[in-house]
Amino acid sequence: RDAKEGTALYGSGPGRKDMGRVLEWGEESKVFKSVLAHPKLVPYFHGLLGKGYRLDHLPFIIAQDIGGEGFQLHGGTVDCTSGEYNPHLAYTCHQGILRNALLGVNVMLVDHNAGDGGFCVVKGSHKSNFKMPSGMVDGDKYQEFITQPTTKAGDVVLFSEGTVHGAMAWTPTDKQRRTCLYRFSPATNVYGRSYFGHEGGGWPKAMYDDLDEAQLSVLEAPYANRLDRPNIKDDGSIEITTRNKRKQQHDQEVFGTKYF
Repeated sequence: RDAKEGTALYGSGPGRKDMGRVLEWGEESKVFKSVLAHPKLVPYFHGLLGKGYRLDHLPFIIAQDIGGEGFQLHGGTVDCTSGEYNPHLAYTCHQGILRNALLGVNVMLVDHNAGDGGFCVVKGSHKSNFKMPSGMVDGDKYQEFITQPTTKAGDVVLFSEGTVHGAMAWTPTDKQRRTCLYRFSPATNVYGRSYFGHEGGGWPKAMYDDLDEAQLSVLEAPYANRLDRPNIKDDGSIEITTRNKRKQQHDQEVFGTKYF
């Protein structure tokens, strides 16, 4: 279970429902695949992850029925429970450049009105240097600092995994909570392993069906931009970022391979 029984985030007990393989449904996956390189989202992805960003986790749909349990608060650049620095989720800002080791992207499939429950965050916690006080992780204390964003179906919520986040129990009686969760990372970062470990290598084959060049570039494995990585340009086209010919020749001569 994702929340402790008897706590504020537990609800009345029904478990959360998860459904994967959302990029493997053929024509019905088209709208979910569009998120990979949507023209309205790409500028945000570049600003928060840098060019050459990549899909890190397999996306999936989260559903909650009436009273469905939420999710205990978790994450943080400094882990909210242990207080240890977490480089795999970290948010950084240097010289005005924002970077996130892992970026969560919640595509809201139904309205989330005030008080409905669902996704929640502790604002500003991506900059915290301390673990949370006792009782807060379960939503029992300091509830005034735990925010549930109000959203409409079709809205997209971007959040650093370095921000403490979770989910509140679902309260509406007339609708099921539904959202699709993606995680993206910078070109050289990696947390998940499905990009190389699915049935002998690569993402599930059906994920590649009917993708355009920009969408395909987001499924690349982690490696540096200068090693012939496809980057999405402002107009949605692709450019290959590369090294000079002498460096390429060096690798071939020294290592017998195209890349070091």
